[in-house]
Amino acid sequence: MRLVLSTRNPHKVRELAALMSPHVVEPLPDDVVLPPEDGTTFAENALGKARAAVAATGRAAIADDSGIEAADLGGAPGVYSARYAGEHATDEENLAKLLREAPGSAAAYVCALAYVDPDGTEHVAEGRCDGVLTDRPRGTRGFGYDPAFVPAGAAGEPERTMAELSDDEKAAISHRGRAAEALRAWLAAR
Repeated sequence: MRLVLSTRNPHKVRELAALMSPHVVEPLPDDVVLPPEDGTTFAENALGKARAAVAATGRAAIADDSGIEAADLGGAPGVYSARYAGEHATDEENLAKLLREAPGSAAAYVCALAYVDPDGTEHVAEGRCDGVLTDRPRGTRGFGYDPAFVPAGAAGEPERTMAELSDDEKAAISHRGRAAEALRAWLAAR
């Protein structure tokens, strides 16, 4: 199945293209306007983006909304993860703010991956990866909060951050990997 991925994030395009195989993930056309991420849940934001892609292209679409929830911050930044340090903050600025506020906190990456079909069918698959925040960034792989998130249950050395794992190691345990696995299973059962 060919799926339009409703995002402007090139990291997500690369990651979800691999995670959704054998489905073919295609980038969102440049002229499609994405709605604001003003939902109160990851699922609301993901559905809004997928619906916008279907409305603009007439094709089946997927979209994710994901972020990190720190226990010491009552679940923040949550749906505000991409703009935690401000509306146009960089990944580095968001990460620095989180590490100032919650080093060593238990945390979880959460992902809602929405599928919307032109026939009106909608489905949201969710994935979660629990872990802990480091006190400083480590690793050069991944993006966002990956350099400061040590996942529970990672193969090999348990103290590696997501940014220190290979793509295959990360895909096996990540929130996005688990959501993609659940969505692939749902699509196969349709």
